[in-house]
Amino acid sequence: MPEIEIPNRALFKASEVCDLIKLQPYVLRSWEAEFPGLGVAKSAGAPRVYRRADVEQVARIKHLLLVEGLTLAGARRKLEEEQTPVLADAPQIDELLGRNARERLTTVKQGLQSILAMLGTEARQQKQHSAPASRGKAARRKPAPTRRKRS
Repeated sequence: MPEIEIPNRALFKASEVCDLIKLQPYVLRSWEAEFPGLGVAKSAGAPRVYRRADVEQVARIKHLLLVEGLTLAGARRKLEEEQTPVLADAPQIDELLGRNARERLTTVKQGLQSILAMLGTEARQQKQHSAPASRGKAARRKPAPTRRKRS
């Protein structure tokens, strides 16, 4: 794959990505639909921006499609395969986390669930204590007696 010089910046506009990778904007937009992780919207209604890793991925997608002749589905599978060799590093991850990491995490999870249950019980008890004694019709106050005028 020919090396593309990507400027050392954090974010790029869509037009800049198209210029760097030599793509038409409609192609980039269609690839965004096929590869949902591509591009980041700053906020609702704002134009999409791309991280450096996104620009590199667009270049990789172009190479897979045009040079290797893959379909979009084939390129997606190839990219997923390239990103998932995490299982090969499992022993190193276990070493970093420690031997009994799963058991410790399970214990922490159970502790958090018991705290959540206690908080739920307390909330129900407080709700019961603050509720009115009669749950039937709301108690109505009798109107104050009115004085009659003497004629």
